Amino acid sequence: MKSKIKIILADDHAVLRAGLKLLLNNEPDFIVVGETSDGEKVLALLEELTADVLIIDLSMPNMGGLECIKEIKSRGYPIKILVLTMYEDEQYIKEAMRSGALGYVEKHAVDTELFIAVKTVNMGQRYLNPHNSQLLLNSLLTNTPKESADDPYTLLSPREREVLKYMVRGYSMSQTGKMLCLSVKTVDTYKTRMMEKLGLTEKSQLVDYALKYDLLPAKSE
Repeated sequence: MKSKIKIILADDHAVLRAGLKLLLNNEPDFIVVGETSDGEKVLALLEELTADVLIIDLSMPNMGGLECIKEIKSRGYPIKILVLTMYEDEQYIKEAMRSGALGYVEKHAVDTELFIAVKTVNMGQRYLNPHNSQLLLNSLLTNTPKESADDPYTLLSPREREVLKYMVRGYSMSQTGKMLCLSVKTVDTYKTRMMEKLGLTEKSQLVDYALKYDLLPAKSE
């Protein structure tokens, strides 16, 4: 008898996790063996459970998806990683794949595409749908200045830029944390990390830097 693909779900929305669990367990090829709501708990689960594929969101409290993926890779866990998120931005896709994810799927496509993605990454192969593949291909062919290795845009992760966006607009660390479902401590860690990456010492310098290099989206976004 063919063994089922063992899956761990990581998403801070309990209702969504419940729906995904039901959806996957109803398929003959899958079984959900664990679930959790943040990156730190994912790492704890990987010490206890044996699983084939981790389906993980990018936006979670305590430790976000990108940081969790990097930590999983640094610790050498053999689990295959599939990102399932609401973010459709090209930069998120790049950052997730660079961090160690094998696949990337948007939440609005949770149906047959998810099943195909799980099976694909379980075989150690990369999965992107045609739309996301086209995004990355267009980016490669146009070779915009933002792709330069020393460009400020590429020094910051997507999550760091999210924190920066709220800081520049005057949000406190507490308010930023609420907007991004992060603890104040985690927001402060992001701020410290950004300043170290950019060689800055004051928060005001961080704001000036963001405005100087146009790292932020328009206010209407």
